[in-house]
Amino acid sequence: MEHYQLNNHKRTLGILYIVSGTLTILGALAINILLSFILSFAFSEVDPEEQRVLEFVQTILSFLPAFLILFFALPTLIAAFGLLTKKSWGVTFALIVGCIKLFSFPIGTALGIYSIWIYSEDVRLSKQLPTNG
Repeated sequence: MEHYQLNNHKRTLGILYIVSGTLTILGALAINILLSFILSFAFSEVDPEEQRVLEFVQTILSFLPAFLILFFALPTLIAAFGLLTKKSWGVTFALIVGCIKLFSFPIGTALGIYSIWIYSEDVRLSKQLPTNG
């Protein structure tokens, strides 16, 4: 594989990471809206003693969307930025994010495998190792 082909793959991975990060943010916001709706309905149906428990649960669950955005979407978008702007750390950071995405079956797994492949090709081309076959 030539360097220009690998650069096209890096650009493609960067775009896929932007899509993935954006969908994660939208999913986190949808979870937030759904939980708010469910908990507001539950507040109207319980007595005041149980409302205190629901307030505690709501406080804990309100951090879930922020957690998803902070630990999953933000690193994905940072990796996309690194890949698309051809930063020296972009491929390495994309590998780290890709390894985390491996556990998110099936789309994240595919992105993770693609990230590992791009990283291995980048290393191979940088060392100018001969290809087998």
